[in-house]
Parts: sequence; structure tokens; C-alpha cells
Amino acid sequence: MNKKVAIIISPNYKDYAKKYLAECVNSIKRQDYAGEIKIFIADNESTEESYGYLKKILDEIDCGSGATMTNAYEIVRNKNNDGFAKGNNDCLKLAMAQGFGRVILFNMDTVLAPDCVRKMAEIAEAEIPLTPFDKGGNAIGAVQARIMLYDDKDKINSLGNVTHFLGFGYADSYGGKYNPPYQGDNNICYPSGAAVLFTKEALAKVGLFDEEFWMYNEDQDLGWRLWLAGFKCVLAPDAAVYHKYEFARSVKKYYFLDRNRDLAMLKNYHWATLLLIFPAFLIMEIGLMFFAARGGWFKEKIKVYRYFLNLKNWRYIRRARKQAQALRRIKDKDIIKLFSGKIWYQEIGDGRLKIANIIFGAYWRIIRVLIRW
Repeated sequence: MNKKVAIIISPNYKDYAKKYLAECVNSIKRQDYAGEIKIFIADNESTEESYGYLKKILDEIDCGSGATMTNAYEIVRNKNNDGFAKGNNDCLKLAMAQGFGRVILFNMDTVLAPDCVRKMAEIAEAEIPLTPFDKGGNAIGAVQARIMLYDDKDKINSLGNVTHFLGFGYADSYGGKYNPPYQGDNNICYPSGAAVLFTKEALAKVGLFDEEFWMYNEDQDLGWRLWLAGFKCVLAPDAAVYHKYEFARSVKKYYFLDRNRDLAMLKNYHWATLLLIFPAFLIMEIGLMFFAARGGWFKEKIKVYRYFLNLKNWRYIRRARKQAQALRRIKDKDIIKLFSGKIWYQEIGDGRLKIANIIFGAYWRIIRVLIRW
């Protein structure tokens, strides 16, 4: 077992580190993991001030109770704000090149329980017999921690993330109370980028985050590719992370959420599945136009359509789809058992979505039995 673990803290941008980094790093110091740990962080749109602050906080790192932290950190300085995907990729490439067999991503606004890294690493080494994916291989590619809300530590932020069959992604069990021991299925549709361990073997096979996504849904896309290639995405329910979660309401967020769910579907579904969901997709698009107009992000919705009307972008989509489909060892009919016909966004509320969930849920129950490929 390669006991070297790289911890990648989500990219800094401007004064973000001043809000969150110190407490995150202090929780990493307290880890009881017995192997070697090194921290990597990207400083997007780096300035002397932001870089200096990162060094000030990271220079204070010392060994945890069991971990060895030699050459304890490395900072990647990016001239531009390259987004979540590329910032993390820059660090992932460094860590993998330096021989780290396990890389763990933590959002800067998280605080780790003292045994979090150890518990995640233990699950990564386990063989968990979970069907129907065992015939694709038993290797675990991603392990998500149990993410709890920082301000209400008994409540769940994410027990893994769920993909709606039309590409929407959301946190499983958000806002619910966690009652140990965990009784659910360890299989998760995809891991949240806020607290996830990836194995070097899996990333070497399926690739890193798709930098076209920039931010949002890049974890959904990577998790989907892991399943396609026969790797498992699982939950480590005993590894706790506390997340200072806030729903960002900027209209820019809606552009990336809406565009990137389409990209994830176009890349990763079998072409026949895309045909089957297309009628529901059209109906949803009509509803989203009204929702965007009412919610103040209609211009962002139009930008999504402009993106897909650009031939240059379709050249990227064709290339990215070819690469994703070349990984395929698992059929859609097995992967979609982890998908949902229900949309659930806690910030919107289930009331507005009740009718849509009835209609699309019924549609999904019908077409999923037709998917045999």
C-alpha cells in the first residue's frame, strides 16, 4: 500500500484564504493518519499579497499525531483565475508526478475530524462487494467523506451526490439528521469535490477534471467517467468533514450549472440513451426558460444556447465524448440504477418542483426499463 497522501485544498482566489484557510489547515495538522501527507494549493490570479498569506498559514504546519509532513506544502501560482477544475488539476498533476498514490480534495471552507484522512484511506484500500458493478472490476476509484454542515453538525450536507437523468446534480440527504451507524448503500452516484479521495490508478485511467467545465459539475463528470471505466465511487460514512456551506446565488452560477449538466450528458451517456431522454429534455428546457426569466438569469440561459450554437464547442464535445466512451466497461443500464427521476434543490424547495417531479419521475420509470445497453 502506498501510504503517501496528497491533500489538495481547493484553489484560492483573492481573499478567500483569509476567510477559511487557517481553520482548514489546523484540522489537517490534527490528522492521526500514519503515512506521509503533503498539502498542495493553487493560488488563482495570484498576487504577492495572496501568495504571502498562503505561505504564512502553511509555514505553520507541523506533524499531526501520526502523520509525517516533510516538505509539507507546495503552492501553484496562476496568473489568471483559472477556475476550480484547472486549479485542482494543476495540483493533481504535481502530486501524481511526485508519487502520491492517494490524493484527497478538500474545499477550503471545510474542517476535518481528526481521523478523517485515515478513515478515507482505509475505505480506499477495502474491497466492498457491491453489485451490479463488480463485473466491471472491484477497484475503488473515489471515496467521499461524510460531509456535514459546519453550523449544525448533526445535519448532513452530502452523503454522496445524485444525478438526475436530465443531468441535474444534487447532494444526497441534504439537511437530514445523521444517525449512526450508516445503513445506506456505500455506492454513490458521484462524489462531491468538497471532500473526496481519488486513487492515482483511477485518475491515470480516466483523466482529471474536464477544464472546460471551469466550475460546477466537474465532479459529476469525473465520477461518471469512473463508473464507465469500472471503478467504484463510494462513501466513507465514518470519515466526517464539516462544511461551511453557503449557496452562491450569483447568476453566473446558473450558467455553469445549466451548461455543464448538458456537457456531462453529451459526454457520458450512450447515444441511444440520449435519444430516449430527448423528449423529456425538450420539455424541461421550456420550463427552464420560464424559470430563468422568473429567477433573473434569463440572459445566462441564452448564453448557454449560444455556447451550443458555436461549432468550435462542438469540436470539443465530439473529442471529449470519444474519450469518455472509449473508457466504457459498464453499461448505462447498470450506471443509471444510481440515477434519479426526482430533482431536489434544497435552496429552491420541493414545492415548486412537485409537479415536475411527478411528470419526469413517471417518464424515467418508463424509459429506464428500456435501456438495455
